[in-house]
Amino acid sequence: MSGTLYLCATPIGNLEDMTFRVIRTLKEVDLIAAEDTRNSIKLLNHFEIQTPMTSYHEYNKYEKGRKLVEKLQDGMNIALITDAGTPGISDPGEELVKMCYEAGISVTSLPGAAACITALTLSGLSTRRFAFEAFLPTDKKEKELVLQEIERETRTIIMYEAPHRLLKTLKMLSERLGKERRITVCRELTKRHETAFATTLEEACAYYNEQPPKGECVLVIEGRSREQIAQEEKAQWEEMSIEEHMEHYLSQGIDKKEAMKKVAKDRGVSKRDIYNTLI
Repeated sequence: MSGTLYLCATPIGNLEDMTFRVIRTLKEVDLIAAEDTRNSIKLLNHFEIQTPMTSYHEYNKYEKGRKLVEKLQDGMNIALITDAGTPGISDPGEELVKMCYEAGISVTSLPGAAACITALTLSGLSTRRFAFEAFLPTDKKEKELVLQEIERETRTIIMYEAPHRLLKTLKMLSERLGKERRITVCRELTKRHETAFATTLEEACAYYNEQPPKGECVLVIEGRSREQIAQEEKAQWEEMSIEEHMEHYLSQGIDKKEAMKKVAKDRGVSKRDIYNTLI
């Protein structure tokens, strides 16, 4: 019988957010794979957990991942923990889970703290639909593609950012999304100096230009409203003549009657108005 991989959420700041189930599991498993053993030993010592620990991080995730899978296949039960929060969220745990499924190994997740969800619920912005982007890519081409997607995004957007890059990122978002776009900047979540700064991108840029931030940040950004999209699309169509607008649809193989209907809808006028203009 192969063992089980346990994804164990650890506190993102406040140690009291550690669950009883995670503490028990970390004591019962055969091995703990930690993103940074030097950081995690403090957590284990606090809860008097003496289980052996090994490192598993971004730079050894493939080689070490294969070794961990072999141990699981031999029957060991292994817990995976990250520096803070839920494993697999913007960290190498995602790769280990894939390896386990490919090898037919059982995986279970022990819920707990996650900075992205904590910030979302704290933001005051819509929580019904959201998109998690984590950290922006460092590659310029990949970053540009992500930013283009964010510009069109109607859901609430959640991003992570380091304090030394925060102002630069806020300025970039202000240029791409508009100065008045609402944002909540969350810092030091669950810690003594936790803050949730609900503002606009313009005001956030001005504030952090004067007050350099400290601590990891979670940005929760309002998505584009459907009304805004409709207005932008209408403005785009109105830049065309009605004849050009008709040709846009006719070139797609749409018959003239249906094309007139679509043009009228795009422009917010009646089909008769389009017909009268064309004749």
